[in-house]
Amino acid sequence: MKNLNFAFFGTDNFSVGVLDELKKNNFLPTLIIATPDKPKGRGLKLTSPPVKLWAIENKVAFLQPENFNRQLTINNLQLGIVASYGKIIPAKILTSFPKGMLNVHPSLLPKYRGASPIQAQILNDEKNIGVSIMLMDEKIDHGPLLTQREFSAQGGPASGWQIPNNIELSERLSAEGGKLLAETMPKWLAGKIKPIPQDEIMATFCPKINKEDGLIDLNGNPRQNFLKIQAFTGWPGTYFFVVRNGEKKRIKITKASFTDDKLKIESVIPEGKKEILYYQFINADKIDATIL
Repeated sequence: MKNLNFAFFGTDNFSVGVLDELKKNNFLPTLIIATPDKPKGRGLKLTSPPVKLWAIENKVAFLQPENFNRQLTINNLQLGIVASYGKIIPAKILTSFPKGMLNVHPSLLPKYRGASPIQAQILNDEKNIGVSIMLMDEKIDHGPLLTQREFSAQGGPASGWQIPNNIELSERLSAEGGKLLAETMPKWLAGKIKPIPQDEIMATFCPKINKEDGLIDLNGNPRQNFLKIQAFTGWPGTYFFVVRNGEKKRIKITKASFTDDKLKIESVIPEGKKEILYYQFINADKIDATIL
């Protein structure tokens, strides 16, 4: 297996978590396909995706195609691996690898197909979560399953978590996915795994998340609000609005907890200001501000 030549398609920290586990198991990709650099932040500084930085650090060749109009050169590459690439891979690429393309998906397929499986599992307060390795076809998250690993969100590998946030759960699922992939690749290449079609009746879908989805109704269900805060940690974040002196301001929630069926907001960032403790914010605004 040390001579396995494969390409890895990825973008973000989830992808890097999978790569780290592959490396621990002596699987290093021959080629990494990353998304192009993008402008970020207020200064719109051109920023490289985490997978590109990993490729540079580990001295792995990489490409950043804007699209797949031109055929990739995949001579001697047996297999393609996809983990949170974020772009649709056309059929001409899917069929270019002799052993196909495998996808590491952070849910127990066919549940939670689509763009936001980690966030959706938190929002729905799933007690049993997991990762899937599937053989890709032309439909999104539709291909037959090679294997899955299931565990409890509040026990087992995730022991000690009450409700993990998006970043914590992503780290856990990427590590579990990388380990499972390292176990699965040799068996798949040796012809010891027969893919099993997904049960379409059980399929569910989760949409792409937008910034507007982070709005919190502080008068709403406290547990659902906490699930939302945990699910949207990082991107897009959660927030509410206040009106002070006739001006509407966005207040970003940076830390919260949930105990005895009560949501406790611990710290916030008022629009245009630095992070402060929530009680300080309330004391400052309690006389002349209205929380929406």
